[in-house]
This record gives sequence, structure tokens and C-alpha cells, in this order.
Amino acid sequence: MLFHASQMPGLTILNPHVSNHDKPLVYLSEKRENTLVYLSNAVEKYCESIDFHHQGYYKTWASYGFTADGLLQLEEYYPDATTDTYKGVAGYIYSVQPADCCRPLSSIPYAVASEHPLFVADCEYIPDAYDAIMQAVSNGRMVLRHYAQNSPKKLRWIEKIIRSEYDNAGIHPEYRAFLKAKFDFLSA
Repeated sequence: MLFHASQMPGLTILNPHVSNHDKPLVYLSEKRENTLVYLSNAVEKYCESIDFHHQGYYKTWASYGFTADGLLQLEEYYPDATTDTYKGVAGYIYSVQPADCCRPLSSIPYAVASEHPLFVADCEYIPDAYDAIMQAVSNGRMVLRHYAQNSPKKLRWIEKIIRSEYDNAGIHPEYRAFLKAKFDFLSA
């Protein structure tokens, strides 16, 4: 099975949509737990919390990577980012049968994409994305690096990357608002 996360209930077909790659695709994973991080977008959640009106798609916030043995490693780039992003967010994990139109994404382990619609085979309701992520961490299916675990070198890297992201986010005012709110050094 392949898995896809969404906050939209009742989907029977997964249709391609434009995301950060500017091409309509359906993104899926061979690992169910890897889709948990897509149940909430920190940028969108923040903007909704402050009633920031935005048209178009929200820039995606994805602070994760993979361990040497292929586990998704969620990383907090600001204090309590995991709780802030996922706590209280409900969603759905849809499963589909692998299809010939699904192509592996070489840049993301276990990820595949399709340019074509895919029929949903099953759906799992996730009442709280944070609880599901913490369960995956507890079961050894995902790694969580809390903000306090970042080394001074990693914190310098985060600051450098975030400053660059902020400077280059000109067409995404919602992303700039999010970054400025979450990273104090941008206000200094």
C-alpha cells in the first residue's frame, strides 16, 4: 500500500495538486508514519491562528530529514515546534494500491508521486496528529529531535537557513509572517 495524508474527509480519489514543486502531483509514501508530518502545515496553522488572510497555496514547512537507516527524523527548528504544529490537528491517512503511474522521488526516501488521480482503497482517521507522531516515535518508527537537543553548530545553521528563507520569501507573505513570528532573531 501507499499512503497519503490530508485534512480533507471523505476522499475517494486523490487528485494531483500543485505544491512547492510547482507541478500538479499526488505525493505518497510507502511508510504510513512518514505521512504523519503532512497532517498539518505550520505556516497555514499559524496564519489561521492570527486571522492572516491569504489566497493561493501556503508555503509548506517541512523540518525533517532521514536517519542513516531510513527513519523519518522530525526536527524542531524553534522551541515546541512539534506541539505547536501538530497538537489538536485531526486528519486522514488515505491508502491506495501502488500503480504504474507512481514514480519514486529520489530526493525523499520511500516517497512516490503520481501525475494521475489515484483511487482510495482505505482511510484512517487520525484524531490528533501530535499523538500519532508521538506514538510513532515511541514505537521506533520515527525520530524526533527536540529544539533543546540542537547543538550550537546546528542552531547557527538553522539561523543561516531561516534568514535565507526569509529573504527569499518575497512572493509568500504568509511564509514571511510565520518565520518572523517563530524566529526571534529575524526581529532583531
